[in-house]
Amino acid sequence: MPPPSEPTPRDDTPPGQAAPAPDHPGAIPGAIPDGLPYPRRRWATAAVALAITMAVIDGTIAGAALPTIAASFGISPADSIWATNAYQLAVTVSLLPLAALGEIVGYRRIYLGGLVVFTLASLACALSGSFEGLVVARAAQGFGAAGLMSVNSALVRFIQPRAHLGRGLGFNAMVVSTAAAAGPTAAGLILGVASWPWIFAVNLPIGILTLAIAWRSLPESPRGTQRFDVLSAVLSAGTFGLLILGLDSLAHGGTASSALAVVVLGLVAGTWLVRRQAGVARPLLPVDLLRIPVFALSIATSLCSFMAQMLAFASLPFLLQTGFGFSVFLAGLLTTPWFIATACAAPLSGRLMERFPAGLLGGVGLAILAGGLAALALLPAGPAPWDIAWRMAVCGFGFGLFQTPNNRTMVGAAPPERAGGASGMLSTARLVGQTAGAALVGLVLGWMPGMPVEGPKTALEIGCALAALGACVSLLRLRA
Repeated sequence: MPPPSEPTPRDDTPPGQAAPAPDHPGAIPGAIPDGLPYPRRRWATAAVALAITMAVIDGTIAGAALPTIAASFGISPADSIWATNAYQLAVTVSLLPLAALGEIVGYRRIYLGGLVVFTLASLACALSGSFEGLVVARAAQGFGAAGLMSVNSALVRFIQPRAHLGRGLGFNAMVVSTAAAAGPTAAGLILGVASWPWIFAVNLPIGILTLAIAWRSLPESPRGTQRFDVLSAVLSAGTFGLLILGLDSLAHGGTASSALAVVVLGLVAGTWLVRRQAGVARPLLPVDLLRIPVFALSIATSLCSFMAQMLAFASLPFLLQTGFGFSVFLAGLLTTPWFIATACAAPLSGRLMERFPAGLLGGVGLAILAGGLAALALLPAGPAPWDIAWRMAVCGFGFGLFQTPNNRTMVGAAPPERAGGASGMLSTARLVGQTAGAALVGLVLGWMPGMPVEGPKTALEIGCALAALGACVSLLRLRA
């Protein structure tokens, strides 16, 4: 799929800036070029798109295969959840440390290293002879995926000219949305003709091809002179890992006291981390970037939006299957318009950014998302599939209209040498928001047992309120 940038002359390095040396891919001998020359820009965009597609698909494809994996190893469905939890937890705890390391050693190295680890771990997943081995391999795969996600947006900043950065991020958002939608479908197709190890084995040829393209095309980025703070990396991993485990415990029926203890430990680690990082020029947890008003407001908007999104994603299966009696296949099919609409809106919003401020686009997009969630919460009893599909499309279009301007603003608000920290914060906000949203759904359904329609609809109403709050926060960026 061609990237969104327009064809330009082969050497489009801005006047007065040095072009990359031909014998060292992506080298920056002088000033930082404004994007890569064409056609190398297209190859680099393709490499980033292929790698992030694998990482996103593997976050969802295993979930669709859990019943098959549980039957294969003779374990309970509850235990099989660790095949997905291990991946998600590994991604979350390593995102910020890898983003900080990318600012020191270069984003290209982190990306290539993550791609190698992800591909080898995929092979280990396919060859796993025990469920414990599969969980360990999935965790390793998550660390590799974190290498891709942590610096993905930062690399786009060096691949695309600044004038086309919105389009580049819009293209990435479209790829992520399409991959998220393709995960369950891909799992169904593979499991229809082969055994579950093949859902991981298919990553091998794609990973090798992507590595070959990325090695020749990805740009270098300026490297920092600071040392990597190992203790801060451990504290960062502990902060987010403990917070997620605590919220996950609540969502899966854990006791409130044990979950609270884990969350408190995470907050203690986070407080220690913030104090340790105070005054550091380039902190691992980039709290200094939060002093930039637009960046801080974009982070808050992102948290609200992804909590609202996950409140919908986690509650809709219960509403459609248990509440309305749709089959698993039809329920999955009815969510597809959300992803299709997001994939269509993402590149459109990237182009609209050239004419309208991101705060306005984000506010309008989240207002549309809030309206779509409200419409889903007001579904009548026994709705027709079309009644659900158009509401899903409204939600997806609103989310897609918001996502690209928000991502572009977050990455663009940070200085170029801090793009790694901004990219890591972007991914961390997404994962924390999604985890908190899933935990809220678990709490709501736990408070309203035996209410297959009212419980999920309450979760959708909370999501509507969060999307509306996010729209208000986004509009505040017009003043900032």
